[in-house]
Amino acid sequence: MYIENLTKFRSLRGLVLPIGLPQSVSGCRRTSIVICRYSSNFTMKADTTHILANIRKLMKDRKYVPDTLSAYIVPSCDAHNSEYLADVDMRRQYVSGFTGSAGTAVITLDKALMWTDGRYYLQAQKEMDTNWMLMKEGLPDTPSRPDWLTSNLEPGSNVGVDPMLITSTSWTDLSDKLEASGCQLVAVDKNLVDIVWREDRNNPQPNRPENPVSPLEIEFTGRTWQSKVEELRAKLEENKCTALVLTALDDVAWLLNLRGSDIDYNPVFFSYCVVTPKEVVLFINESQVSPAVKDSLTPEDMEESVQIQGYSKIKGFLSGLVSNTQGKIWLASTASQGLVSLVPEKRSLVKLSPVAVMKAIKNPVELKGFDNCHIRDSAALCQYFSWLQKNVGSGQVTEISGADVLEEFRKEQDNFVGLSFPSISGVGPNGAIIHYRPEPESDRRITKEEMYLIDSGAQYKDGTTDVTRTLHLGTPSEYEKECFTRVLKGMIALASSVFPAKTCGYRLDTLARMHLWSVGLDYRHGTGHGVGSYLNVHEGPSGISYRMNPNDPGIQEGMIFSDEPGYYEDGKFGIRLETLVKVVPATTKYTFDQTEMLTFEPVTVVPIQLKLIEPTLLTKPEVEWLNNYHQICRDRVGPLLKEQGKHEALDWLYLETQPIG
Repeated sequence: MYIENLTKFRSLRGLVLPIGLPQSVSGCRRTSIVICRYSSNFTMKADTTHILANIRKLMKDRKYVPDTLSAYIVPSCDAHNSEYLADVDMRRQYVSGFTGSAGTAVITLDKALMWTDGRYYLQAQKEMDTNWMLMKEGLPDTPSRPDWLTSNLEPGSNVGVDPMLITSTSWTDLSDKLEASGCQLVAVDKNLVDIVWREDRNNPQPNRPENPVSPLEIEFTGRTWQSKVEELRAKLEENKCTALVLTALDDVAWLLNLRGSDIDYNPVFFSYCVVTPKEVVLFINESQVSPAVKDSLTPEDMEESVQIQGYSKIKGFLSGLVSNTQGKIWLASTASQGLVSLVPEKRSLVKLSPVAVMKAIKNPVELKGFDNCHIRDSAALCQYFSWLQKNVGSGQVTEISGADVLEEFRKEQDNFVGLSFPSISGVGPNGAIIHYRPEPESDRRITKEEMYLIDSGAQYKDGTTDVTRTLHLGTPSEYEKECFTRVLKGMIALASSVFPAKTCGYRLDTLARMHLWSVGLDYRHGTGHGVGSYLNVHEGPSGISYRMNPNDPGIQEGMIFSDEPGYYEDGKFGIRLETLVKVVPATTKYTFDQTEMLTFEPVTVVPIQLKLIEPTLLTKPEVEWLNNYHQICRDRVGPLLKEQGKHEALDWLYLETQPIG
């Protein structure tokens, strides 16, 4: 699942659910009220006229900018380069109305432009008003942001951006390109959007969350924070560095075995961490630090403890490191320009954080947790699909109410914490919007006439899930079956591939697309992303995509990826099949130059709907793979459903995992 924005999706709090909801689903009430179906073309565009006018005034106000700005950039991230944002950091959404997770706004004195990729073309068109021009990133005719700026601004123009919201590498790249055309990139330390947003009486900027933080038990982490710090210090010594500055929220949470809830769906908290050969310092609002956290960071039987300082003190501490130490200071390539600029270039090492790779390679306890939580999660999905098949004929099950029923089934499972992202529940044309998020005004009924795509996941204490299945609850057309089968063939091709260790993900992406390409079809998103262990559902640094990633260390044993090809026909339907896989050693007939070969094993164990498959398009090895996969689903999920007394779901599982061919 390639997720987008996290505006409050829990739109069903307090709304009624349809007839047929099982009594075992707690916290919901039955009703005979028909939930209305809204047109998928209905949109509520925010009027951004006054917001843009106020920002443009500030762009000329020397109280806030060093000199008049010809353009102001509003990125999508926060100070930690997070993909998912707390409400307080949704600046780009506030100025534009566009809620997708990927996109960059550029505001000039007379134009407003939004760059976003193919996942969000349809969504951005629906959400933005006429003040905005959509720039379809990735298309040949769309200029990049630097190219557009240098072509449309006069020499001597100033382009402003908040230095805490742009990585140092992006800053350098953009600055060099602007300077080559006679323009200048300038740091605007007082964020102009924040200034306007705070004064907006109708929609004031929320406060930054300061939710309690909790330690995560060793039974789930598999390692103590001390052992992780010891490994980090060895890497510091290898790189001749005196300090490592961690800025990514999931890096800090993973290193110290802590979890929080400052960002919806992501168990992280606002913080920084600095590791030196002698100390570990955590920068966090002290109100968030519970006695249990203090105890976990100051163990009685250990010599070392983690020092705690206020969240806002990171800049002063970093400046002190520069003044009082020798040697290089390691900052991640995703660290903000605002922090990296505090360290002289000759003293800084800016490259991939070592924690990013350590975190991506799961230890045996984490891998076991992934298997276990996916069995439980798959049981919840079997319950949902069984329930949906039984109740779709009522005419009262909608995209939203269906997703809420699925959440209730997940809540019944052990170690459930919450969802890992807002469920993408799309019927018919809504399924063609790659990161569609149902809202009351777009909510469609789930029927037997249209395809239904459900991309969803959960956070469990022993792992994070992310799974997509596409169903047809009636009779699919031959064309729909062909498209579905070609997507399935791509998923199988990637899942069964064998490749050398440390192969970069872009080299595998073609495998998932070739059966679509052969008939002229494709999809506009990457094929796979890493997944955190009770952390972010999107985790780097590796991924499987047509785009080269300079930070990709290569695929290694113990990593977890999604395998999720798709096909989307605008205005008609969307298809995506997403199964999480883990990287394991491959057994091969020969060995070349002692090269370690790897392959994938499925972690997700949810059946693939048989009625949507056109068997004549599958090869014998593909049929064998599918039958073996469905047997794994039976073997792993069946006993749990039987133990839980979920007999209807068990019957559904057996029906949907019958061998074919």
